[in-house]
Amino acid sequence: MNNKGKTFSVIFFVKNAKEKDGKVPIYARITVDGRRVDISLKRKIDQYNWHADKGMVKGSKDEIKMLQAYLEQYRSMIVTSYQQMVLERKLITAEGVKSRVLNKEHYKHTLCSLINYHNTKMPDILSPGTMKNYFTTQRYLECFLKEHLNTSDIFLAELTYKFIYDFEFYLRKHQPIDHQRPLANNGVMKHLERLRKMVNLSIRLGWLEKDPFIQYKLKFNKVEKPYLIDEELCRIENKNFPIQRLANVRDLFVFSCYTGLAYIDVINLTPANISIGVDQGQWLIAHRQKTDIIVKVPLLPKALVIINTYKTNPKALHEGKLFPSISNQRLNSYLEEVATLCGIEKELTFHCARHTFATTVTLSNGVPIESVSKMLGHTKISTTQIYAKVIEKKLSDDMQLLRNRLALNAL
Repeated sequence: MNNKGKTFSVIFFVKNAKEKDGKVPIYARITVDGRRVDISLKRKIDQYNWHADKGMVKGSKDEIKMLQAYLEQYRSMIVTSYQQMVLERKLITAEGVKSRVLNKEHYKHTLCSLINYHNTKMPDILSPGTMKNYFTTQRYLECFLKEHLNTSDIFLAELTYKFIYDFEFYLRKHQPIDHQRPLANNGVMKHLERLRKMVNLSIRLGWLEKDPFIQYKLKFNKVEKPYLIDEELCRIENKNFPIQRLANVRDLFVFSCYTGLAYIDVINLTPANISIGVDQGQWLIAHRQKTDIIVKVPLLPKALVIINTYKTNPKALHEGKLFPSISNQRLNSYLEEVATLCGIEKELTFHCARHTFATTVTLSNGVPIESVSKMLGHTKISTTQIYAKVIEKKLSDDMQLLRNRLALNAL
């Protein structure tokens, strides 16, 4: 940490506004690069025994001399704390020096210790996919500390609105050196959202008193969830793929289009997840890994055909699963090929299948939104209503086409 050129000073002063019975409290003021913090010394003095210009006591009584000696010892402790931070190459701020002096409980904890605590405790609660995102946020924060602040860690007490704002700007300007694309707005906001959740944890633990996010607002851009219309879905279903890996990927995608399951939930399915439902038909019953909520989906004929196709698949049988496993990254990569071969210009990802189930397969065909919400495993109906708005927009567009057609016929 480069601390050359830092300005540092310590003065003592009294707060006359807090005078009581002729006595005023004494404070130490630490200033680093123009930024200052005050520390209450828990000592009081008669107003007439304080030399305001010199910032020291005046008088010859023994108790006055003892108080002055205490002030000098306190000044020495502050200066020593500052010098230790210089030697340790710590990020030096007025608040940081104060934290070293006071050694309060919530000053003992750092940002990195909070992240490590969270990422150690949360795997039992959060899904592996969610934890992967937190580890990514951790890496970005570590790089920010090193590249922007030239340090490896900071005290939680040093987290400020400016730190958050600077981190946001860093994420927006960050240029990955590998194949990844720069972060878009919502990607930046997701990292800040995860940081805010960890900061809230530190407040609940009593590690941090003031919430640095209190004036900060996350600003997500509204994004249209891509889904396939009937004609596009039929095109994929009916396409003959000579390459087996593309046929397998197509089958997994179409299966999700007719069940609404996310990638990880499809890959984890076993024969035990197929049961006889209340209507005596075959149902799919499984826990969503993301939320651990049970989803129950009556199996549509096209989903059953795909299940039967893989009943004798050697890899699926060896793994004890309904379908042979494939990584999400490879699956999405192959879906790009599927989209190209089927003449679909939309960005095709596996999650697009879940959106297609919600819109084209269910809501567009009159399935009540409450039923769709249960099959998707949503915890709140408001989450499902996003898809309903998509359907409403489609209805509005269709009606506008009809108005235009009727207007032309009337001419």
